[in-house]
Amino acid sequence: MNKLYYFLTVNIMAVLLVASTNRDAPIFGFENGTPAIQSISALAFGPDGVLFIGDSKSAAVFAVDTKDNVAVGKGMGVEMKNFDQKIASLLGTEAKNISIQDLAVNPISKKIYCAVQSAEGIPVLLTIEGDKVLPVSLKDISYGVVSLNNAPAEDAKDQRGRPLRVWAISDMNYANGKLMVSGLSNQEFSSTFRTIPFPFVNKQDQASLEIYHAAHGRYETYAPIKTFTTAKLNGIDYLVASYTCTPLVLFPLDELKAGSHVKGRTVGEFGSGNSPLDIITLTKGDESVLLMANSSRPVMRVKYKNLEAYAGSLTEPVPESYATAGVDFVTLPVVNVMQLDKLDDSHVVVLQRKVNGDLDLWSSGDRWF
Repeated sequence: MNKLYYFLTVNIMAVLLVASTNRDAPIFGFENGTPAIQSISALAFGPDGVLFIGDSKSAAVFAVDTKDNVAVGKGMGVEMKNFDQKIASLLGTEAKNISIQDLAVNPISKKIYCAVQSAEGIPVLLTIEGDKVLPVSLKDISYGVVSLNNAPAEDAKDQRGRPLRVWAISDMNYANGKLMVSGLSNQEFSSTFRTIPFPFVNKQDQASLEIYHAAHGRYETYAPIKTFTTAKLNGIDYLVASYTCTPLVLFPLDELKAGSHVKGRTVGEFGSGNSPLDIITLTKGDESVLLMANSSRPVMRVKYKNLEAYAGSLTEPVPESYATAGVDFVTLPVVNVMQLDKLDDSHVVVLQRKVNGDLDLWSSGDRWF
């Protein structure tokens, strides 16, 4: 039997869900069973070690009780060479046959979780312990699920013939008792931001989004947010989002209500020919910065105080191809970063394709400030 399928079908109790606790009863109204997860598009952690798994193929979000809820103040540094090869070896295949979909750090335990998809389309959840990559069982667990309203049809395609369902969920974050989900809907203005109360109560608010994209010289309502975070700027809570070709856009969170159509304020244009991959916030003393990993550009750093001071809005095309505009930012000497997450208040974990072609997982300290 193929080792991958053996791994997926056998109940591996020895490594079940990492940190053990005495919590046996379901929490947050969860049920016990095996969730029908068809894909893993995005990961995000909620309260008490709950891991949200965004499944675009199913157009649903699963909330899984990892039981990984023992608090750790500071994350352990990691340096793992050939990370993709370690995963492939665990799954009994080759690195070329897997795709790393997302990476998330549990803010309580500081453990790293990783979502992988095999060439056969099978989703796998993994975690890192020391120098080992371990499987996380998704069989016979405590979980909840919410289906997304107005998701793109399974066979829906854009004007170029590309499937739209894969962007039902593009990114997720949790804050203040709510799961926030960016992606596409089947509505006329398809760029969508969903706010889902947690614990799940069969309720979700959906707002459509509009931005001015200076690199394209037009207003857009159909492109999904690729990655986002939230921040308080001048006393107001904002969604801080970036899209393909790298506009940086602010949306007041209190305007993202059910049925609303919200125009964001484009505060930065960081260069076309690129897709943002991850946004995180780091804080040192009273200074906070936004870090953004990119597909075709180095990691970028934006000071939040610069965002607070920038009162403008980009409403005209940039003067030339690949040009930048708007709020000041710094490019760091770090390229080919494929995944980025906050390890603790002053450290990040990075998945990077090195110059020699190796895919390494490592952590960095506050030198990125």
